[in-house]
Amino acid sequence: MRLETIRGEIERLRAQVALQRREILQLQRAGIATASAEALLQRMLERIDGLCVERDRLKAAQPRAQA
Repeated sequence: MRLETIRGEIERLRAQVALQRREILQLQRAGIATASAEALLQRMLERIDGLCVERDRLKAAQPRAQA
């Protein structure tokens, strides 16, 4: 994957995480079980962590610009 693609995916997933957190709060306020929603949120966060590791690896592998 290209670095910019990974950065875009991280940004997209972070927006999805924010939406998921809001949905979980709404479910909790309504007294509805949130276990499956919380499990999905956890998977999303793990995916972001993995993408961040990949992003950092790709960034470190790029040649540095000389100043």
